[in-house]
Amino acid sequence: MKVLIVAENFIMDGVKRVTSVLGNELAKENDVTYYSLADIESFYTLKAPLQIASHPIDSKGISFRGSQPLTHFKIQIGDLITTLKDGHFDAVIMTAGLLTSFIPVIKQQLPTITAIAWMHNNVDTYLNNYYVHMQKEFKRGLRAANYVVVLTEYDLLGFLPFNPNTVKIYNPLTIVPTGEADLEKHNIAFTGRIDIQQKGIDFLVQVASLLPGDWHITIAGDGREKAVQEFHDLINQFHARHKIKYLGRLKDKELQKHYQNASLFMMTSRWEGLPLVIGEAMSFGLPIVTMYSTGADEYLANGQHGLLHPDHNPETFIQALKPFLENLEQREALAEKSLKRVKDFQISTILKEWMQILE
Repeated sequence: MKVLIVAENFIMDGVKRVTSVLGNELAKENDVTYYSLADIESFYTLKAPLQIASHPIDSKGISFRGSQPLTHFKIQIGDLITTLKDGHFDAVIMTAGLLTSFIPVIKQQLPTITAIAWMHNNVDTYLNNYYVHMQKEFKRGLRAANYVVVLTEYDLLGFLPFNPNTVKIYNPLTIVPTGEADLEKHNIAFTGRIDIQQKGIDFLVQVASLLPGDWHITIAGDGREKAVQEFHDLINQFHARHKIKYLGRLKDKELQKHYQNASLFMMTSRWEGLPLVIGEAMSFGLPIVTMYSTGADEYLANGQHGLLHPDHNPETFIQALKPFLENLEQREALAEKSLKRVKDFQISTILKEWMQILE
């Protein structure tokens, strides 16, 4: 198979990370090329060629969330179609909503190509938040795709009305565990972008301020300057400076140590697709404690594999969390569930599911 994997860019974020992992695995047996709309160096190691659009966008790494995408990106769509024609590609994988909106134009020019729309986030978030200003074009792209790939049962039901060839395929693990976590440490790991709204950083800081004794939260991840400043303002507002260790962006061995040095993994997101970081934490045998999102629910199966708190109230969340803070055996029981659940996200299984739709 000759496959083109298209992204707005390959900066550091969960979508680009899993795209690189899947693409690198596909490249072992297929002719894969990565394609970026922006001329920005890839943060991730790509084991296949990366082609930059002939007329790259100057987005500073910010995803497009505006209106009239087919007009705004007319030249870039033309570049992409030329690449697909000249390269005689069999399939094109379009990540997220902006690129999905390009699919009808691509199919007009290349009706036999297999076009896959890969949805990385919650259907409600896409339709009513991220792409609300280009909802019409986004829906047309979904309908024109040969397949729509989603990550959760919730999103399978949400996207099926737009395309009967909607399939659920989990994202694979994106990290190789180097040992299990030390469950005796009074340290809670958080990994994620400093995005106040989506990642619930305001909730996270409030929970930190309520932690008993010497318990604290270690945070791996960075964000835009304005968001990081708001994060520090929240820490001061809730007097949580002594409860939070902010490490910034971590990669490879440093990220592995981040998980090994914790005894719980926490998530406070308002919404998620299928959060890669839960799988990463599970692979190190970390117990998972999280506020509700559809993505967390998919991982934890309504609380079967970890603590899935039903609301986003820091005070009730800390009460649900206390048994795991006070009892090592409780943490060990959840750790066993994590190690069992994470087996469902092995790359070998996921690759077979992708090849079924590519072929």
